[in-house]
Amino acid sequence: MVEENPASLRQWREDTPGIEKQIHLNNAGSALPPRQVLKAAVDYLVEEAERGGYETAAARQSGINGMYEALGRMLNTDPGQIAWMSSATDGYNRALTSIRWKAGDVILTTINDYVSNQIAFMQLRERFRVQVIRAEDDPKGGVSVDSMAELIRKHGPKLVAVTHIPTNSGLIQPVEAIGELCANQEVLYLVDACQSAGQLPIDIRKIRCDFLSATFRKFMRGPRGGGFLYVSPKVLESGMAPLVLDLHSAVWTEPDGYRMQDDAKRFELWEKPYALMVSAKAAVEYALEIGLPTIEKRVKGLAEYARTKLAEIPGLQSLDKGAELGGIVTFTFPGKHFGELKNHLAGKGINLSFAPKFVAVIDLENKGAEWVGRLSPHYYNTREEVDAAVEAIRAWAIHSR
Repeated sequence: MVEENPASLRQWREDTPGIEKQIHLNNAGSALPPRQVLKAAVDYLVEEAERGGYETAAARQSGINGMYEALGRMLNTDPGQIAWMSSATDGYNRALTSIRWKAGDVILTTINDYVSNQIAFMQLRERFRVQVIRAEDDPKGGVSVDSMAELIRKHGPKLVAVTHIPTNSGLIQPVEAIGELCANQEVLYLVDACQSAGQLPIDIRKIRCDFLSATFRKFMRGPRGGGFLYVSPKVLESGMAPLVLDLHSAVWTEPDGYRMQDDAKRFELWEKPYALMVSAKAAVEYALEIGLPTIEKRVKGLAEYARTKLAEIPGLQSLDKGAELGGIVTFTFPGKHFGELKNHLAGKGINLSFAPKFVAVIDLENKGAEWVGRLSPHYYNTREEVDAAVEAIRAWAIHSR
């Protein structure tokens, strides 16, 4: 059941100008930002145009640093463990390049890991002859912790990589349980939190990961073109660093010598979009003010409401499996193409997202689906908006029989 707090919901919607133009249920793609996030970026760009880029960055240094501090509060970690990234994939790949791979090294992952991550693993296999092993899923859905434990014991992987919430499914992976396995065996652990950041409370100390990457544009409700990477003290103390450094991530100390930054900034590059950084800070602070437990409860409630309603539509196949489900509701219509449905919804001002099989080849093949539809509500959405989307899908399904 979705709990409504009229005063809070009214304020969230007043702060979200985009709701006036459409029903936006594509928050797993890119959420509508609050006006505070938009204002932070615009104000910075105006000041930059009037004062100059370097001068504005110097004058606004406190606010820029505030992004790291806000993320530190959100993730329960030190701000020095966080690096700015241009995207979640950017951060993920910089983490991968910091590992010194050699032939025979093992990457242990899941069938549900994000498509770009899977492609990166295959590239590493081609270049360094590493092995890529995928743990089995639990019968209920989601990776089996027992399978992970067995494969860690058997193969001693160099890296365990898990996507917290897959883009193609509603499931929430047991990242804390897997983190305990990795910590006990001293295995590097990389978590993709692209869909969970801003949707669920994330506690780095409980997950016990070495790297965690995420974006701002999804459930964080921040600007597009920005993300972050958490880097553990263990990684920094070991001397690990991404493949390429510059004058920001390292200091040139002598003609043939340099010294890397001590903190996570060694994973950054010098040039950064400061307007997006202060905008991201506003997004994190907005989420913290509401409270991640409040956000989680409302998002899960709306998603479960949507699943129940969608299940009543003739011909629709639900694709969500897992012991715990989050805010991404996935479905398909066997034998039909998603293009017509997408156009039908767009004509009614309803935003959902659709993707073909290549976004999750193994998972969708196992489910017998050629494509996936994704309805992803956020806390500022309403049951009435979900009802409108479901009824539009129902009307299309009946008409297209």
